Amino acid sequence: MTAALIINERLSLAESEIEIRAMRSQGAGGQNVNKTSSAIHLRFNVAASSLPAHYKEQLLALRDHRVTDDGWVVIKAQQHRSQPMNRAEALERLADLIRAAGVVRITRKATKPTRGSKRRRLESKIHRGR
Repeated sequence: MTAALIINERLSLAESEIEIRAMRSQGAGGQNVNKTSSAIHLRFNVAASSLPAHYKEQLLALRDHRVTDDGWVVIKAQQHRSQPMNRAEALERLADLIRAAGVVRITRKATKPTRGSKRRRLESKIHRGR
């Protein structure tokens, strides 16, 4: 059985669809930072994935710096000093991004102000002017 990234109770991704590469972390960390590859570079091809069409459309329509014009989600995790913790964080960020894309947004229906609210607004303006 292959490992899977659980998005929600009905949706999961096979980890074979996700490219994970270890690389050297940036920033402070002493001499050990020059020898270990603790940062994680995660790449996920949205178009070639097994996600439902709705999720793919929403992910590609996102105005997010992590989604490239080619349809790849790129996440770099280097917060922690250990590679497994950075790997878990990168996978969790990907799952959060996919969950956010799956939320159906309700469109706002334009309404007109009531006659009473117009009257109250005008009366308050008259009152303030006096």
